[in-house]
Amino acid sequence: MIRLLCTLLATLCFHATSWAQAMEVPVGVVLLHGKWDRPPTNVLALSRALQDAGFKVETPLMPWSEPRGYDASYSQALQEIETAAKRLREKGATTIVIAGQSFGANGAIAYAASGRQVDGIAALSPGHTPERGNFRKSLEPSVAKARGMIESGNGRDKAWFEDRNQGQSKTIRASAEVYMSYFDPDGLGNMQKTAAQIPSAVPFFMAVGSADSMAAVAEESIFKKAPMHEKSRYVSVPADHMGLLSIIGPELTIWLKSLGR
Repeated sequence: MIRLLCTLLATLCFHATSWAQAMEVPVGVVLLHGKWDRPPTNVLALSRALQDAGFKVETPLMPWSEPRGYDASYSQALQEIETAAKRLREKGATTIVIAGQSFGANGAIAYAASGRQVDGIAALSPGHTPERGNFRKSLEPSVAKARGMIESGNGRDKAWFEDRNQGQSKTIRASAEVYMSYFDPDGLGNMQKTAAQIPSAVPFFMAVGSADSMAAVAEESIFKKAPMHEKSRYVSVPADHMGLLSIIGPELTIWLKSLGR
Protein backbone atom coordinates (compact mmCIF):
# COMPACT_ATOMS: atom_id res chain seq x y z
CA MET A 1 0.00 0.00 0.00
CA ILE A 2 2.81 2.41 0.91
CA ARG A 3 4.58 1.61 -2.36
CA LEU A 4 1.34 2.25 -4.29
CA LEU A 5 0.82 5.59 -2.54
CA CYS A 6 4.39 6.62 -3.33
CA THR A 7 3.90 5.66 -6.97
CA LEU A 8 0.66 7.66 -7.20
CA LEU A 9 2.30 10.65 -5.53
CA ALA A 10 5.26 10.53 -7.90
CA THR A 11 2.89 10.35 -10.88
CA LEU A 12 0.90 13.36 -9.67
CA CYS A 13 4.10 15.34 -9.13
CA PHE A 14 5.29 14.44 -12.63
CA HIS A 15 2.05 15.57 -14.26
CA ALA A 16 1.94 18.73 -12.15
CA THR A 17 5.47 19.60 -13.25
CA SER A 18 4.68 18.83 -16.89
CA TRP A 19 1.54 21.01 -16.71
CA ALA A 20 3.50 23.91 -15.24
CA GLN A 21 6.15 23.59 -17.92
CA ALA A 22 3.49 23.50 -20.63
CA MET A 23 1.96 26.70 -19.24
CA GLU A 24 5.27 28.55 -19.20
CA VAL A 25 5.59 30.85 -22.20
CA PRO A 26 9.16 31.01 -23.62
CA VAL A 27 8.76 34.73 -24.34
CA GLY A 28 10.90 37.34 -22.62
CA VAL A 29 9.85 40.99 -22.51
CA VAL A 30 12.06 44.02 -21.98
CA LEU A 31 9.49 46.55 -20.74
CA LEU A 32 10.59 50.18 -20.97
CA HIS A 33 9.12 53.00 -18.89
CA GLY A 34 8.22 56.49 -20.10
CA LYS A 35 9.95 59.86 -19.89
CA TRP A 36 10.75 61.33 -16.45
CA ASP A 37 9.49 58.17 -14.73
CA ARG A 38 11.11 57.02 -11.49
CA PRO A 39 11.04 53.79 -9.42
CA PRO A 40 8.61 52.30 -8.85
CA THR A 41 7.94 53.06 -12.51
CA ASN A 42 4.50 53.25 -14.06
CA VAL A 43 5.06 50.00 -15.97
CA LEU A 44 5.54 47.99 -12.77
CA ALA A 45 1.92 46.77 -12.53
CA LEU A 46 1.95 45.66 -16.17
CA SER A 47 5.28 43.93 -15.60
CA ARG A 48 3.81 41.94 -12.71
CA ALA A 49 0.75 41.01 -14.77
CA LEU A 50 2.98 39.73 -17.58
CA GLN A 51 5.06 37.71 -15.12
CA ASP A 52 1.88 36.22 -13.65
CA ALA A 53 0.94 35.18 -17.19
CA GLY A 54 4.21 33.25 -17.47
CA PHE A 55 6.48 35.72 -19.24
CA LYS A 56 9.99 36.62 -18.17
CA VAL A 57 10.28 40.40 -17.81
CA GLU A 58 13.11 42.90 -17.45
CA THR A 59 12.36 46.55 -16.55
CA PRO A 60 15.63 48.51 -16.83
CA LEU A 61 15.86 52.09 -15.59
CA MET A 62 16.57 54.08 -18.75
CA PRO A 63 18.54 57.31 -19.37
CA TRP A 64 15.30 59.25 -19.90
CA SER A 65 14.17 58.49 -16.34
CA GLU A 66 14.05 61.24 -13.73
CA PRO A 67 16.92 59.82 -11.62
CA ARG A 68 19.28 59.41 -14.57
CA GLY A 69 18.44 62.64 -16.40
CA TYR A 70 19.86 61.79 -19.84
CA ASP A 71 23.19 60.52 -18.53
CA ALA A 72 23.74 58.42 -21.67
CA SER A 73 23.07 58.86 -25.38
CA TYR A 74 20.25 57.19 -27.29
CA SER A 75 22.74 54.79 -28.90
CA GLN A 76 23.99 53.84 -25.44
CA ALA A 77 20.38 53.37 -24.32
CA LEU A 78 19.86 50.85 -27.11
CA GLN A 79 22.91 48.98 -25.87
CA GLU A 80 21.38 48.87 -22.39
CA ILE A 81 18.19 47.39 -23.85
CA GLU A 82 20.29 44.77 -25.64
CA THR A 83 21.94 43.88 -22.33
CA ALA A 84 18.50 43.42 -20.73
CA ALA A 85 17.47 41.18 -23.64
CA LYS A 86 20.61 39.10 -23.08
CA ARG A 87 19.64 38.59 -19.43
CA LEU A 88 16.26 37.24 -20.58
CA ARG A 89 17.94 34.76 -22.93
CA GLU A 90 20.17 33.62 -20.08
CA LYS A 91 16.98 32.97 -18.07
CA GLY A 92 15.64 30.71 -20.83
CA ALA A 93 13.57 33.04 -23.00
CA THR A 94 13.64 31.91 -26.62
CA THR A 95 11.54 34.74 -28.05
CA ILE A 96 12.49 38.33 -27.18
CA VAL A 97 10.09 41.26 -27.35
CA ILE A 98 10.99 44.88 -26.66
CA ALA A 99 7.96 46.75 -25.33
CA GLY A 100 7.57 50.22 -23.90
CA GLN A 101 5.21 52.98 -22.88
CA SER A 102 5.49 56.57 -24.19
CA PHE A 103 9.24 57.28 -24.60
CA GLY A 104 9.72 53.57 -23.94
CA ALA A 105 7.64 52.84 -27.05
CA ASN A 106 9.91 55.20 -28.96
CA GLY A 107 12.84 53.19 -27.65
CA ALA A 108 11.32 49.86 -28.68
CA ILE A 109 10.84 51.09 -32.24
CA ALA A 110 14.37 52.54 -32.40
CA TYR A 111 15.75 49.24 -31.10
CA ALA A 112 14.11 47.26 -33.89
CA ALA A 113 15.24 49.83 -36.46
CA SER A 114 18.84 49.40 -35.30
CA GLY A 115 18.89 45.87 -36.72
CA ARG A 116 19.51 44.18 -33.38
CA GLN A 117 18.06 40.70 -32.89
CA VAL A 118 14.44 40.93 -31.75
CA ASP A 119 11.34 38.80 -32.30
CA GLY A 120 8.70 41.49 -31.79
CA ILE A 121 8.10 45.01 -30.51
CA ALA A 122 5.17 46.54 -28.67
CA ALA A 123 4.60 50.31 -28.59
CA LEU A 124 2.13 51.40 -25.91
CA SER A 125 1.02 55.06 -25.99
CA PRO A 126 4.01 56.04 -28.16
CA GLY A 127 5.50 59.39 -27.25
CA HIS A 128 8.41 61.81 -27.75
CA THR A 129 8.04 63.40 -31.18
CA PRO A 130 10.96 65.78 -31.90
CA GLU A 131 9.99 65.89 -35.57
CA ARG A 132 6.37 66.94 -35.04
CA GLY A 133 4.38 70.15 -34.60
CA ASN A 134 4.47 72.07 -31.33
CA PHE A 135 6.97 69.67 -29.79
CA ARG A 136 9.49 70.43 -32.52
CA LYS A 137 8.76 74.15 -32.56
CA SER A 138 9.11 74.61 -28.80
CA LEU A 139 12.46 72.82 -28.71
CA GLU A 140 14.01 74.48 -31.78
CA PRO A 141 16.10 76.95 -29.71
CA SER A 142 17.59 74.14 -27.61
CA VAL A 143 18.22 71.95 -30.64
CA ALA A 144 19.95 74.86 -32.40
CA LYS A 145 22.03 75.52 -29.28
CA ALA A 146 23.14 71.89 -29.05
CA ARG A 147 23.87 71.70 -32.77
CA GLY A 148 25.99 74.83 -32.56
CA MET A 149 27.98 73.46 -29.64
CA ILE A 150 28.68 70.25 -31.54
CA GLU A 151 29.73 72.09 -34.70
CA SER A 152 32.11 74.26 -32.70
CA GLY A 153 33.77 71.21 -31.13
CA ASN A 154 32.09 71.50 -27.73
CA GLY A 155 29.67 68.61 -28.09
CA ARG A 156 30.80 66.93 -24.88
CA ASP A 157 30.22 70.03 -22.80
CA LYS A 158 27.09 70.18 -20.67
CA ALA A 159 24.49 72.92 -20.83
CA TRP A 160 20.84 73.54 -20.01
CA PHE A 161 18.29 72.48 -22.62
CA GLU A 162 14.51 72.29 -22.77
CA ASP A 163 12.52 69.05 -22.62
CA ARG A 164 8.80 68.48 -22.95
CA ASN A 165 6.51 65.67 -21.81
CA GLN A 166 2.75 65.58 -22.33
CA GLY A 167 2.42 69.35 -22.39
CA GLN A 168 4.81 69.94 -19.48
CA SER A 169 8.17 71.64 -19.91
CA LYS A 170 11.37 71.66 -17.88
CA THR A 171 15.06 72.32 -18.37
CA ILE A 172 17.56 69.49 -18.25
CA ARG A 173 21.35 69.52 -18.01
CA ALA A 174 23.11 67.24 -20.46
CA SER A 175 25.95 67.27 -22.94
CA ALA A 176 25.10 68.71 -26.35
CA GLU A 177 25.84 65.36 -28.02
CA VAL A 178 23.59 63.41 -25.69
CA TYR A 179 20.78 65.96 -26.01
CA MET A 180 20.93 65.86 -29.81
CA SER A 181 20.86 62.06 -29.81
CA TYR A 182 17.32 62.25 -28.40
CA PHE A 183 15.98 65.52 -29.79
CA ASP A 184 17.36 65.71 -33.33
CA PRO A 185 14.23 65.85 -35.55
CA ASP A 186 15.95 63.48 -37.99
CA GLY A 187 17.51 61.24 -35.36
CA LEU A 188 16.60 58.08 -33.46
CA GLY A 189 13.70 59.80 -31.68
CA ASN A 190 11.81 60.27 -34.97
CA MET A 191 9.35 57.35 -34.87
CA GLN A 192 8.08 58.03 -38.39
CA LYS A 193 11.62 57.42 -39.62
CA THR A 194 12.57 54.50 -37.39
CA ALA A 195 9.27 52.66 -37.91
CA ALA A 196 10.04 52.51 -41.62
CA GLN A 197 13.36 50.84 -40.78
CA ILE A 198 11.85 47.96 -38.77
CA PRO A 199 12.82 44.67 -40.47
CA SER A 200 9.95 42.96 -42.28
CA ALA A 201 10.36 39.83 -40.13
CA VAL A 202 9.54 41.69 -36.89
CA PRO A 203 5.87 41.72 -35.74
CA PHE A 204 4.71 45.12 -34.46
CA PHE A 205 2.03 45.66 -31.79
CA MET A 206 0.82 49.20 -31.15
CA ALA A 207 -1.84 50.31 -28.67
CA VAL A 208 -3.06 53.90 -28.38
CA GLY A 209 -5.83 55.30 -26.18
CA SER A 210 -8.69 57.11 -27.88
CA ALA A 211 -8.10 60.09 -25.57
CA ASP A 212 -4.36 60.22 -26.26
CA SER A 213 -3.06 63.22 -28.20
CA MET A 214 -1.47 60.72 -30.62
CA ALA A 215 -4.75 58.90 -31.32
CA ALA A 216 -5.41 60.72 -34.59
CA VAL A 217 -1.96 60.23 -36.08
CA ALA A 218 -0.17 57.21 -34.56
CA GLU A 219 -1.59 54.54 -36.84
CA GLU A 220 -0.98 56.35 -40.11
CA SER A 221 2.28 58.13 -39.30
CA ILE A 222 4.02 55.39 -37.31
CA PHE A 223 2.36 51.97 -37.35
CA LYS A 224 1.69 51.89 -41.10
CA LYS A 225 5.21 53.10 -41.86
CA ALA A 226 6.54 49.72 -40.76
CA PRO A 227 6.51 46.71 -43.10
CA MET A 228 3.31 44.77 -42.46
CA HIS A 229 3.76 41.42 -40.74
CA GLU A 230 0.95 38.87 -40.47
CA LYS A 231 1.12 39.12 -36.67
CA SER A 232 1.35 42.92 -36.51
CA ARG A 233 -1.62 44.54 -34.79
CA TYR A 234 -2.91 48.03 -34.04
CA VAL A 235 -5.26 48.41 -31.06
CA SER A 236 -7.32 51.43 -30.02
CA VAL A 237 -8.70 51.40 -26.48
CA PRO A 238 -10.82 53.85 -24.44
CA ALA A 239 -8.06 55.44 -22.37
CA ASP A 240 -5.71 58.41 -22.16
CA HIS A 241 -1.92 58.36 -22.47
CA MET A 242 -1.23 56.91 -19.02
CA GLY A 243 -4.52 55.09 -18.47
CA LEU A 244 -3.78 52.66 -21.28
CA LEU A 245 -1.28 50.84 -19.07
CA SER A 246 -4.01 49.68 -16.69
CA ILE A 247 -6.17 48.02 -19.36
CA ILE A 248 -3.86 46.83 -22.14
CA GLY A 249 -2.57 43.75 -20.28
CA PRO A 250 -5.06 41.17 -21.65
CA GLU A 251 -4.67 42.34 -25.28
CA LEU A 252 -0.89 42.42 -24.99
CA THR A 253 -0.79 38.99 -23.35
CA ILE A 254 -2.76 37.39 -26.18
CA TRP A 255 -0.43 38.93 -28.75
CA LEU A 256 2.72 37.89 -26.88
CA LYS A 257 1.52 34.31 -26.58
CA SER A 258 0.90 34.20 -30.33
CA LEU A 259 4.62 34.87 -30.86
CA GLY A 260 5.64 31.89 -28.77
CA ARG A 261 3.78 29.39 -30.91
